Amino acid sequence: MKRRHFIALAGSAALFPTVVRAQRTTRRIGVLLVGLSPESKEAQHFRRGLRDAGYLDGRNVLIEWRSAKGDYSRVPELIAELAHSGVELIVMDSTVGTQVAMRTAPTIPIVMALVVDTVGSGLVKSLVSPGGNVTGLSMMTTDLNSKRLQLLKEVTPQLSRVAILWNPDHPFHARVVEDLKAIAPSLALRLASAGVRTPDQFEAAFASIGDSQALYVVEDPIFFAHRAALLKLAANARLPTVHELRRFPEQVR
Repeated sequence: MKRRHFIALAGSAALFPTVVRAQRTTRRIGVLLVGLSPESKEAQHFRRGLRDAGYLDGRNVLIEWRSAKGDYSRVPELIAELAHSGVELIVMDSTVGTQVAMRTAPTIPIVMALVVDTVGSGLVKSLVSPGGNVTGLSMMTTDLNSKRLQLLKEVTPQLSRVAILWNPDHPFHARVVEDLKAIAPSLALRLASAGVRTPDQFEAAFASIGDSQALYVVEDPIFFAHRAALLKLAANARLPTVHELRRFPEQVR
């Protein structure tokens, strides 16, 4: 399913039953985007999802937008702002953001989208009975990690050395790295990993991967928010790259 569909569905999911039953004249929704921006196409699809459900921004719903611009360190502060602003519901676009929101605003309903492993990340008890104050969408892509590495090997059969770009601050990434290391020997691949927490570490990460012949980027809001810089570095290094983007941004064409 396309990224924009997740955001559109998140708009519809904002119709939390407990909120709808209150039937107030104007709803107040907080949206915290870690990897996306309020001006993005994905945010427009979110607005469309609300509109299709009968909620018009500025009329019967007020949306409080916050964007961390790929900076995890800003998430607690922004969630606290939303909580203090009186929003009745918070929509999140990331695993880390949802985890922080659960701790910071435990009484506010949370709708999550673009979360990879909701159960494994501790966001819900189970897909059948989530429990708590969180609902939304699970991308359920945990099995795709090894498949992507296999595809990278298939398109470049001579490949023997792959670098993994991941974020140590993401609760799911360490598991992804271990899964990739487990499958690498069966593909005759040697892996080098580079942990990146902030965009200013991109260049150092590329310098550290040595003679790697390809790059595997573990999907993360930071990498998405700064994808132009990241993919430009990969292009300059002539590294075939597996990542979550369907195409390069305009800036790197």
